[in-house]
Amino acid sequence: MHWFEYLLLFTVIFLSGWSFLLLGKSNEMFLKLSLAFSGAFLFTISIIHLIPSLFEQGGSKAGYFILAGFFLQIIIEFFSEGIEHGHTHHHSSGEKTFPVTMMAGLSLHSFLEGMPLEGNFNQSHDHSHSHVLLTGIILHHIPVALALMSMLYASGLGKIKSLLWLAVFALMAPLGALASRLLMNADVEITPHFFDYTIAVVIGIFLHISTTILFESNKDHRFNLFKLMTVLAGGFIALLLF
Repeated sequence: MHWFEYLLLFTVIFLSGWSFLLLGKSNEMFLKLSLAFSGAFLFTISIIHLIPSLFEQGGSKAGYFILAGFFLQIIIEFFSEGIEHGHTHHHSSGEKTFPVTMMAGLSLHSFLEGMPLEGNFNQSHDHSHSHVLLTGIILHHIPVALALMSMLYASGLGKIKSLLWLAVFALMAPLGALASRLLMNADVEITPHFFDYTIAVVIGIFLHISTTILFESNKDHRFNLFKLMTVLAGGFIALLLF
């Protein structure tokens, strides 16, 4: 990735969360529809682009790492409380406390997603592969940043501390990419398929997040129609990027 792509990744995520403070509240309809759009986008790029490229380069063992990523996300959500797909839990009873485990789980999730943005997997394909993956991560993190700010502000942190923790979250994906770049340039021995298996884990995470979003239903049939249209739009636009 170029330096401006690192900056773009951080800036879009940070500004998305900051918009919660500017507006004074999150728009629940926008949050749900943006989640539906990003879920369809992630699912489409995983099935159409990432998985075929992975098995072409990483061999049959990559499937085990996709499964590992899928179940790893289930473990991460035990700590993050499912904020990755828009679940916000405001603990109104009792005194307000900073959600430490949620922040730790979400940060790990974001760090892992950023790792495949650098590495041999991207270098062996045309540059559009990296752009599609970057776009998917940004689209996924926009509603997550909104949900995070909603939870941080509800925890009683105040604006400044909430923005600082938002900045920490926004840094995680760029740091994941930077870690891969440093590992690639370091004089250490790693397995030739390390980066293939890294993206396999992330694909598993994408599949868990996207299917959870897509299969969640709502009692409001009108909203389900909006969600269906948004899902179709997300999948169609992801197809257009190839």
